Amino acid sequence: MTYEEARSAMAAVGQEHIFKFWDTLDQTARAALLAQVSRIHLDDLAMLRGVLEKEHSGAAEASAAAATISEMKPAPVVELTAGQRAEMAEIGERELRAGHVAALVVAGGQGSRLGFDGPKGCYPVGPVTNAPLFAFHARKILALRNAFGAPVPFCVMTSETNDAATRAFFRDNDFFGLPEGEVFFFVQGMWPALTPDGKMLLDTPGHVFTAPDGHGGVLSALERSGVLARLRALGVTTMFYFQVDNPMVDVADPAFIGLHVARGADVSIKVCAKRDPQEGLGVAVERGGKTQIVEYTEFTDAQKNERLPDGELRYKFGSVAIHVFSIDFLEREARAGLPVHVAHKKVPHVDDSGAVVKPSSPNACKFEKFVFDSLLDAKTCVCLAFDREEEFSPVKNAEGSDSPATCRADLSRKWARWLAACGVQIPVGADGYPERPVEIDPAFARDSASLASALARNPRDIPPEGGVLLKA
Repeated sequence: MTYEEARSAMAAVGQEHIFKFWDTLDQTARAALLAQVSRIHLDDLAMLRGVLEKEHSGAAEASAAAATISEMKPAPVVELTAGQRAEMAEIGERELRAGHVAALVVAGGQGSRLGFDGPKGCYPVGPVTNAPLFAFHARKILALRNAFGAPVPFCVMTSETNDAATRAFFRDNDFFGLPEGEVFFFVQGMWPALTPDGKMLLDTPGHVFTAPDGHGGVLSALERSGVLARLRALGVTTMFYFQVDNPMVDVADPAFIGLHVARGADVSIKVCAKRDPQEGLGVAVERGGKTQIVEYTEFTDAQKNERLPDGELRYKFGSVAIHVFSIDFLEREARAGLPVHVAHKKVPHVDDSGAVVKPSSPNACKFEKFVFDSLLDAKTCVCLAFDREEEFSPVKNAEGSDSPATCRADLSRKWARWLAACGVQIPVGADGYPERPVEIDPAFARDSASLASALARNPRDIPPEGGVLLKA
């Protein structure tokens, strides 16, 4: 795209001001600005301005209010017995053997909140080896591939900020044992923020401020990148979806896949019991005959603390962004589009002199889509309860709860339980956590049963002290 073409295109939609500092930019900065403008879809820009106008009219607030006051109750949740789990796992394993399953990780974030300079998926969490988050996910997929003899395409959604670094990290680590051709990278969409009068903002003289379009942007990004079409061509019918910050996730859990397929669901959701009424998880509810995820911020304190006669929380089950989608449903939703949510934010921008201004109050609107909004279009949605001690310990905060320290401890405790089930006891402290760090390569064992088989085939000596590590 030439300067003249870009300027003309932006002038046609009232955004010519983004070239205000063109004459002061060097060749590199000019090229970068033109490249960025070429990635701004004019139809998206028109849509965002329409959303902004609708919000100004009050229509969005009225719609939200109507949804909030409509009747809401906890969504039905499936809690599988051991026999039912085995039955569903058999169905899921059949799907894996047929090559019908792919996995998708949302990995567009940086590790800045953790004090880490790089993609969050590169953050080290292995209790013994300091293996990164990406390694645990990729090695689980490798284990499935080895167990069922069919590829499980691994789709990695990056962002403009970390795409190059993420791809390089996978290359430098030999794709963690996966065939390179079975790892599909694609980039999350970015949207400009808009001022109240619909103008884009420059955050430097040669760059338009943009922000990720939300986790719901995965649908349009899958289609625009061509990844969805590639999966369809490979015969994939089911997509397992998860977030990069949870190394305990049971990737493409056969029982979860099997339940989804057996129920003919468009979407399935894993939910766990909240650890306390205030935990910041979205809650699975049924409203207007549809399963929905309602953000915890939308609940009153009374609703958060409401109890059933047996003392259990009424709104007990929270979503941790572990989903299964049918590919047919993803294709329909990608074409139909999800609702766009508006957030009023403080957005840094340059003033008339080119100096950066950091506003003290909200000055612009950011826009994002939520993947769980797709539930409104699902004909069938299933919620499956899971044990958070086995499958959920995210790395979100530098310290305290949901931190690297708590995650490593939870990983060690999980693997120590597996070893105990195989007759190998690791000393445990008064807090219930093993006194030594424990780490099991997911490609060595997927669960306690496969660990027992692996140890029977390949006995390992457990050292009397220090970290316990079992590698494939």
